[in-house]
Amino acid sequence: MASSSSDKVVETVIAGNYVEMESEGGKGKDIKTKLSTLLWHGGSVYDAWFSCASNQVAQVLLTLPYSFSQLGMASGIAFQLLYGLLGSWTAYLISILYVEYRTRKEREKVNFRNHVIQWFEVLDGLLGKHWRNVGLAFNCTFLLFGSVIQLIACASNIYYINDNLDKRTWTYIFGACCATTVFIPSFHNYRIWSFLGLVMTTYTAWYLTVASLLHGQVEGVKHSGPTKLVLYFTGATNILYTFGGHAVTVEIMHAMWKPQKFKSIYLVATIYVLTLTLPSAAAVYWAFGDMLLNHSNAFALLPRSPFRDMAVILMLIHQFITFGFACTPLYFVWEKAIGMHECKSLCKRALVRLPVVIPIWFLAIIFPFFGPINSTVGSLLVSFTVYIIPALAHIFTFKSSSARQNAVEQPPKFMGRWVGTYVINVFVVIWVLVVGFGFGGWASMVNFIHQIDTFGLFTKCYQCPPPPLPHQLNATAAATAAAPSPHHHSLPPLQHHGGH
Repeated sequence: MASSSSDKVVETVIAGNYVEMESEGGKGKDIKTKLSTLLWHGGSVYDAWFSCASNQVAQVLLTLPYSFSQLGMASGIAFQLLYGLLGSWTAYLISILYVEYRTRKEREKVNFRNHVIQWFEVLDGLLGKHWRNVGLAFNCTFLLFGSVIQLIACASNIYYINDNLDKRTWTYIFGACCATTVFIPSFHNYRIWSFLGLVMTTYTAWYLTVASLLHGQVEGVKHSGPTKLVLYFTGATNILYTFGGHAVTVEIMHAMWKPQKFKSIYLVATIYVLTLTLPSAAAVYWAFGDMLLNHSNAFALLPRSPFRDMAVILMLIHQFITFGFACTPLYFVWEKAIGMHECKSLCKRALVRLPVVIPIWFLAIIFPFFGPINSTVGSLLVSFTVYIIPALAHIFTFKSSSARQNAVEQPPKFMGRWVGTYVINVFVVIWVLVVGFGFGGWASMVNFIHQIDTFGLFTKCYQCPPPPLPHQLNATAAATAAAPSPHHHSLPPLQHHGGH
């Protein structure tokens, strides 16, 4: 009886965050309330699925063909399937640990009505402060760079519609636009956004697939990947990064009315995402082959058309949403650090959140290397945040036999109960440590440093085509004007230097 009543407590308290704040002034206005519920308050299983699926693949969709050119077709497909499975497994572990932590706390009569539970608090409650500190450091750094990558992607994409401004200027503009995410209180309020986000990525993925197939293979197309170990492991870690989108898993779960149902959601979301990433990456690689090695953004190779412009605009809006997804947990951490998390005033909290956006803006201007930065973040941060720490945390939380017996969720029989779970966790830790962090870290750092050497920090326009010759040069003969042109334009990066 006690257990069923504690389950009821879990379900009633779960309504979660900001309920009081949002319900004020909404009573008595039926249509307004219904509309607000439809667009704004999301806590169902479907909301969580939309959030996971739309958050998992955003700008990465555009860099996966680049990864395929580094890996070759067979390895590209194999790595997507492998990391999709590993990502779903660790999301399942995070959900188990969350429910364990929450149930333990609610037995101690802790109320989470005005508080968003975060991953580092789960680690703190289950394993102590050292685990919390490590988890917090990795998670915050990953989310910080995740937000940076969204900003870089915005500038990289808009350039293909309007190249009157260079990419750095576009980064300034989009940094200001993305700062408006400070006004969105929590993941409950992403209902309409995550649904739209999924529609946008679905359109873009199928646009890439169909446009590449209609375009056909370019003349003399070569598919020489994999050629170098550095490129091979850089490509593999970009895919590791793709399926490591669940650093915000706990916050999405907390926004659900019934977090216990989260377990299978991530797997279903991943399966759907694979139907987008596999055809699009394979089709673009089939059409353009090795040309992709110098073009980390797939939009760069496809001919301009209204469909491409539409895809670019939709991806821009989606990157704005994903920026919010990556930044919202950072806002929560910052609010908790300065004691403003329980504050009811939306405007005060928005003001307090602004300092979080400024370093993101700055980093996007220093490192505008769209593509290589994904692999670097993947190997150094995602490997620990999303794969190694959850697997180790699960092993240590249920180390003692009493912890295993009293676990809220027992591992399923088809996974081999506790022994099977332990074996899978050990495999995840060793594989990601060696292949993801070890080889991947080495390869992506070599590639990243190569980008800095080629283009320099604060580069104005990364991987842009060189500007045309100035008209003033036509005073001299055409032959003499053509000869010095590469030297004359040595400052702006030439296209063929990029992405090796």
